[in-house]
Amino acid sequence: MSQLTPFDFIYSIVLGGILEESIYDDKVSALHVWFAVAVWGLLLFIIEKLTKRYDKIRIFLKGEPSILIRDGEFNVKALEANHLEMEQLRSMMRQEGVFSLQEVRDLYLEPGGTISLKKYAKSGSVTPAMLNLDPEDEPLNFLFVDEGKINEEILRYAGKSEEWLYDELQKEGYSNVESVLYAEWSEPGGFFIKPYPKDNGEQDSGN
Repeated sequence: MSQLTPFDFIYSIVLGGILEESIYDDKVSALHVWFAVAVWGLLLFIIEKLTKRYDKIRIFLKGEPSILIRDGEFNVKALEANHLEMEQLRSMMRQEGVFSLQEVRDLYLEPGGTISLKKYAKSGSVTPAMLNLDPEDEPLNFLFVDEGKINEEILRYAGKSEEWLYDELQKEGYSNVESVLYAEWSEPGGFFIKPYPKDNGEQDSGN
């Protein structure tokens, strides 16, 4: 719901009203409902086409981002126009992992009510490029066994066979798939396996 614009929310309310009438009003027939849904859908289609073609209509109906902070300076008028208190803004920033306005260079209030921000370089995270490092991208990990069952589709996608999987599991010390809760595999890292935990009776017998 937080990702919806106000106009998207109106879409949902109207559809809910149409469905409510069809359920609780005996005078409303199925034909009436389908007609209302068709008109509703046609209006949505027309509005979407208009908002894509004309920026003024898009801004009027769906809104646009508001710049609350630019180059570290507050836009007080935008803050007041959006009826935001400073503590509300600070709360939204904390949800993004930012706890001080000193860190923020630019901040936007999106039409859906969320914020997007850009930190000053000195407050941002250290990246490998800053340290002149060139790390390799990590390859995909494949979940071959999930709760004691083989993911055959993922196995085929990775170009492996069930015979290969059984052989590799035996090399790792697992004689059957049913005892494996989770088995993940990647090309450079090999297998990462989590077996089902043993119950107390089994652990006691092992002691």
